[in-house]
Order: sequence, then C-alpha cells, then structure tokens
Amino acid sequence: MNNSELKQAGLTENESRVYLALIDLGPSLAGQISRKTGMHRRTVYDTCEMLIKKGLVGYILKNNRRLFQASNPERIIDILREKQDILAPFISQLSQKFSSTKEKEETNFYKGKEGLKTVFEDQLNSKEILILGASPKAYEVLQFYFKWYDKARKEKKIHARIISHSKDIKRIPLAEIRYLPEKYSNPVSVNIYQDKVAIILWAQTPLAIVIKNKEISEGHRIYFELMWKIAKS
Repeated sequence: MNNSELKQAGLTENESRVYLALIDLGPSLAGQISRKTGMHRRTVYDTCEMLIKKGLVGYILKNNRRLFQASNPERIIDILREKQDILAPFISQLSQKFSSTKEKEETNFYKGKEGLKTVFEDQLNSKEILILGASPKAYEVLQFYFKWYDKARKEKKIHARIISHSKDIKRIPLAEIRYLPEKYSNPVSVNIYQDKVAIILWAQTPLAIVIKNKEISEGHRIYFELMWKIAKS
C-alpha cells in the first residue's frame, strides 16, 4: 500500500506518511518518525493525534515518553465500512429524490474511459444488447475491462447481437455476430438497449452520447433488424 491508496481510504498526506512509517518502524518515538518521514516533530505529534482519533495509531508511555504504534491495517477496512454505514441512509434519500425528479427523456454525454465504463455498466440492466458497428478498437481503448464486463453479462444472462465490419471482433459468450463489408468500417458504434441508444466514438479519448427516448430507440432497433438480415454470419 502506498500514500495514494491510503489517501483514497480517507487519510491525509501527512497521516499516510506517518502511518506507513510506523508500519515500517514498529513502536517509535516522535523523533524517529520525524527522521523517517522528513516531517517536523510538531507536525508528527499533531498527525499522530489525528491518527489516534481514527483508531489507526496507539501509544504506550515508556520513561514518560510516548512510543507510537500503528494499529492493525484491518482498521482501515473498518473505517471505510463505518463511512459506508453513515452514508447509506443519505444516499438512499438522494436516490429517491433523483428518481422522482429524473426526466423521462434525456441525453447524456460521457467522455474518457471511465465515462464509457458507466455507459457499459448501464447496459447490464437490460435483457438484450444490440450493437451496430462493433469495433475491435474497443478492446484497445478499454483493455482488460471487457473481460470483466462479458463475465458480468454472462452471469446476468444478457444476450447480445453484434454487427461488425471486422472479422477481428472476438467471440464472446451469449453473443451472435454477423458481418458487413469491411469497406464500410468506421470508429463509431451504436449500442441499443432498453429505451436507450448509445452512440460511441472509439478514439484515444473515447466519447459516448446516450439518448433515452423510446421512439429513437425503436427507430434504431428497426434499422438494426434490417442490417441484421443483410449481414452475413
């Protein structure tokens, strides 16, 4: 574990440095921690006090001097669970408010890899996914992600029908693939699911536009079925 991982768990930069130093050193005086971290002794004392309040550091008195000691790292997991328990009722209230005020029709834009993951995870709530123009670039842009995604889709028994211009598209579970001539290939694909249409540009910085509209999704579905009949297995 490094500083960035501890900061994700809610520790400050100084707290992370002191806690990791104590993991390495074992029971230590403030001066020893100061030398290990390069932090001022007063800052070390203040930081240890904050870590004591969080239950991540304890101390013993030896010759009237404090020896600080890191608590079991499992305590970090406990802290995260406590935060989750505190936040759960608040998130529930927000979700109810979100559902009551959410528009029936909407268009959302997503940019970057994390944005695309949001789009694909939304598709895991559907019964079938239709993909028009599937591109092998998807596996370059979201390396390793689709292995998890296809496993999750298989577990939920979500079928996919895919039309691609490339024979390089991987065979995946619960999916049927048909092909159109490669000369029509391009980096844009259209995913149709539920009452939504996701238009995805597979670029170095990917972009997706998700339209939630029953008429638009039905129109794309009809067009997909036409292309499905034309495409070859």
